[in-house]
Amino acid sequence: MTTINYQSTTFMLSVADLHQLPEDIGAEVAFVGRSNAGKSSVLNRLTQNKQMARVSKTPGRTQLINLFSVGEEQRLADLPGYGYAKVPLAMREKWQVLLDAYLRERESLQGLVLVMDIRHPMREFDQHIIGWALQCDLPVHIILNKSDKLSHQEARKTLDTVSRAFVNEAEKVTVQTFSALKNLGTDSLRGRVEAWLLEPNKKTVLSESGRAHF
Repeated sequence: MTTINYQSTTFMLSVADLHQLPEDIGAEVAFVGRSNAGKSSVLNRLTQNKQMARVSKTPGRTQLINLFSVGEEQRLADLPGYGYAKVPLAMREKWQVLLDAYLRERESLQGLVLVMDIRHPMREFDQHIIGWALQCDLPVHIILNKSDKLSHQEARKTLDTVSRAFVNEAEKVTVQTFSALKNLGTDSLRGRVEAWLLEPNKKTVLSESGRAHF
């Protein structure tokens, strides 16, 4: 199987509306997570480029869908951060509409990488996004980031707890620990993303009646 050269990842464009997205062909993997979970740092570690995704000490800076090319028809999507209280309500609502439409309608979307802070896993939105994904048969790979903030025993305990919550959906929901700071878990993440990008499946498009509420 051909592998992805992540170091050749290039920025494509940022979009505020679905009609601005590139043609809905090939395969995409989307990264989503709470604004302070370290999503941008995970993307930067994945691609070995510290400037690939914007990293800021102020959470909530990703306000658009940012697309990156990792192959002729393979893309990564950096979705707007969510859950940051200081973001104005109108902006949060706009993000939610865009995020819902993208997740529901984008047929080339093959899987979601859901980034969580290992110290605060499975918040309300995390549960909503996983429930939505399972409804439309879309796999989710949970990244328990910042594992360096816990002891090995504590990190393992959280991994086991989150994994047990999805024992009946083990084929669709996978979980791993990760540390963008210490470069722990990068190979496992790359393997998961490659499988989605290089062996795409037709996703089930969720109807308007099945809209996800964030």
